[in-house]
Parts: sequence; structure tokens; C-alpha cells
Amino acid sequence: MRIARIAHPTGMSFAVLEGEGRGATAAEIEGHPFAQIKLTSQRWSLEDVRLLAPILPSKVVCVGRNYADHAAELGNEVPKEPLIFLKPSTSVIGPAEQIRLPAVSDQVEHEAELAVVIGLHGARGLDREAAKASIFGYTCANDVTARDLQHQDVQFTRAKGFDSFCPLGPWIETDADVSDAEVRCEVNGEVRQLGSTKDMVFDPATLVAYVSQVMTLLPGDVVLTGTPAGVGPLQAGETVSVSVAGVGTLSNKVVPSE
Repeated sequence: MRIARIAHPTGMSFAVLEGEGRGATAAEIEGHPFAQIKLTSQRWSLEDVRLLAPILPSKVVCVGRNYADHAAELGNEVPKEPLIFLKPSTSVIGPAEQIRLPAVSDQVEHEAELAVVIGLHGARGLDREAAKASIFGYTCANDVTARDLQHQDVQFTRAKGFDSFCPLGPWIETDADVSDAEVRCEVNGEVRQLGSTKDMVFDPATLVAYVSQVMTLLPGDVVLTGTPAGVGPLQAGETVSVSVAGVGTLSNKVVPSE
């Protein structure tokens, strides 16, 4: 099932996306989607609504160096346990929204990632099996990074935390098999990153379990699972697209700072 958050002619709501192509529709959900889904009588053509970030998490927990090839390209060793850091909720944007290049950075880069969305009961102190059951679904993410500031600061907060540095979308796919899903990044149609989730050092359930031992994950919180090799620069005027097989494609335009 594809769950979206949409702007429609009468406001904003969650919706179930039905159908494909020109005949696709968005069926409004009553309230939030985490419990039993109940549809209202409202339906719109997908062409008549705007897809928003599919969830507004209280926090975005990210995992660094979770693909050996990406760790190697940055000259880092693969960690013995997950390396986690946070992006603020204010960094989240949705499909077709603009990634804004900060004036203080000369090296902003894309990082295509599979994102995990936590379900109704959250996750706190879970083992791997319980963590797997806590996953509501998956979406695409771009862990946009000011690489020069990351090297300068050593820790990641500023480099990863700018407004617009966490595109999410286009929807949450609740039934995806992400055991061996292609993760791709294209910039203006040129393939920059191409990997598979099977090459993760730690799989999504293991990551959720690990994070849940550190902090409580609330319903709707997001865990980014790391990026494959091929990260590279973004320039104003480019369009960057992140695709995860079985989930969807997320595209954003890059613009200069205001």
C-alpha cells in the first residue's frame, strides 16, 4: 500500500494512492495512517493534488558508513556497530521542493538512501525481531551533506542539518521487500549512485533495534539506512532524483541560497 501526505483542494491529509499513471487517485484517510486505515468519501485525481513529505518526523536518525564501498570512497573504515547521527525535523522537505545550497558551503553533495518509517507503537529497547515488526514502511531519502563543513567540523550536525537537507518521499510503501532493492541517484538524468540494499553492513531491522536501545523512536520517526558509493556534488539548477526499487522515485531541484 502506498501512503502519501497530500495538499488537495480543501486542505491537507494522508491518503492511500490507488492505481497507476493518468488514472491514479488519492483516497483520503481519516486521521493518521498508523492504526487501522479508514477512508473518507473524498477522492481526487492524483493530478489534482500535490505530494508533500510523506511524514513529518519528530526526528530523523541517520546511519553513516553502512555500505563498505561508501566508507572506502571517503577513506573511512566500516564501523563495528552502527554509526548514528541526527538530522533536525526542519531539514525535511517533500517531492519537488527545492534543496537550497547554503552560502557557507562550496561542496554540497547528494546521498541516496532507503528510509525506514516507524509505526504506531514506536520502538524502544527492542530486539531485532520486534524492531522489524515496528517498521510501518519505507520511503526514499536524500541525506544532503555539506561535505566541506563535515570535514571542517568533524562532527556532522551543521553539515547535515541545513533546512531542505532531508528530502523524503514520494510516499510510504508499506509492502516493499527491501532485502535486495536497487538504490539509485541520478543528477540531470546521469546515474551517480547505483547500489543495492543487500550490501548494507547492518540491515534495517538491525538498525532500528540498535537505535531503539539509545533513544525512543516515536510513530512517524524516520531512520535513514546509509548510502552506497558515488556521492558527488550538487550545483544550482540541477535536478537530483533518488530511486529505491519497489518504493518510488523522489526528485528535487537544487537552487542557490537566498
